[in-house]
Amino acid sequence: MRPVVSGRFHRFFYDHLLNYLLPLAAVLAALVVGGLILWLQGVSPLEAYKAMFLGALGSKNGIADTLVKATPLMLVGLGIAIAFRGGVINIGAEGQLIMGALLVTYLGVTFGERLPGGLGILLLLLAGAFMGGAWGAIPGWLKARLDVNEILSTIMMNAIAIQIGYYLLRGPMIDPAELAAGTNIPHSARLPKNLDMARFTDVAKALGFTKRARELGLEGYTAQLYGVLAEPTRLHVGLLFAILMAVLVYIFLWRTTIGYKIRAVGLNRHAARYAGIPVERTMVLSMTLSGAFAGLAGAVEILGLHHRMFEPTAVSAGYGFTGIVAALLGGLHPLGIIPSSILFGGLLVGGDKMQRAMQVPQVLITAILGLIVLFVVSTDYFKRRLQTRRMVEEEVFFEKESGGEEVEEALS
Repeated sequence: MRPVVSGRFHRFFYDHLLNYLLPLAAVLAALVVGGLILWLQGVSPLEAYKAMFLGALGSKNGIADTLVKATPLMLVGLGIAIAFRGGVINIGAEGQLIMGALLVTYLGVTFGERLPGGLGILLLLLAGAFMGGAWGAIPGWLKARLDVNEILSTIMMNAIAIQIGYYLLRGPMIDPAELAAGTNIPHSARLPKNLDMARFTDVAKALGFTKRARELGLEGYTAQLYGVLAEPTRLHVGLLFAILMAVLVYIFLWRTTIGYKIRAVGLNRHAARYAGIPVERTMVLSMTLSGAFAGLAGAVEILGLHHRMFEPTAVSAGYGFTGIVAALLGGLHPLGIIPSSILFGGLLVGGDKMQRAMQVPQVLITAILGLIVLFVVSTDYFKRRLQTRRMVEEEVFFEKESGGEEVEEALS
């Protein structure tokens, strides 16, 4: 039996290793193809990627901006993972993020001064999650009860959310100061400052880290890393909140009964129904939780970064779609989504730096990111083929083993 166990262990290790290496190989392959496109445009790929890397990780502001962009990607990606694990496809995180941000802005501007800071932030986070979850529950219910394709319904609800945002920001929610000035720029009033999420520099000062890197004699990259934690940047505690949510989602999906039901429905809907799991209700729950995390992302963007609502597509910034790829790159595992979100945050920040440094058009940056999306998504095909081949090999192997034991018993 030892060779059998050893062989199964090696196959298990090999499959898990491929699950991690294939997405990384897909990113590298996309960068190679992107480098070829840059070369055809007369741009040095090495210089361009160097500018991208330094833009994302070469300074304290670059690192901070990378982590700032990773925060909503992480929250959206967690929601996408829940939906995909539950057997539904959520393409509507953009709209869910926008709706969450709109409700948080409205409540913050209207009632924010009456709420103490910590409690107000917590209540607004819950409000953002509620609004995003409600917006996600609609296509979930349509899928479960009427078998409406959730891809089409969530995409259409993105458009509805965007138009609702434009209507509110040009009418009921427009900043009164803009009306008084006659500029009519479509954005809301600023939230009260007591509802601002703390920046990392605020936490550092509270802990006694008041000196700058230069005053401490730090130099080089150590000074930049220290600066991210203790010097003024845009980085806020929403990052820590997103990481905490990733841990909680992992516990929820793999250590609770409800999480088990969600994964069971995603793996085999018919077997789950035969086992007594309410499939339709679980699908609605999966989409609702997915939307709630997208709504949380919108709430964190307003409370931690923007402090007001402006053009819906600028607030969402494509996080609803990029979060899908971050979730897939992380293997739809909550803990794997943490590094994949940071990677895509770096690509977004570094892409802007590369555009400015190398004078390449924005369309080219979008094309490179699109290549990464294409290559990462295509890895699922190869994963399925490898898994199918492994299953066939194991079935053949155990059939041979059982046949051999029967022959030995007959001979004895």
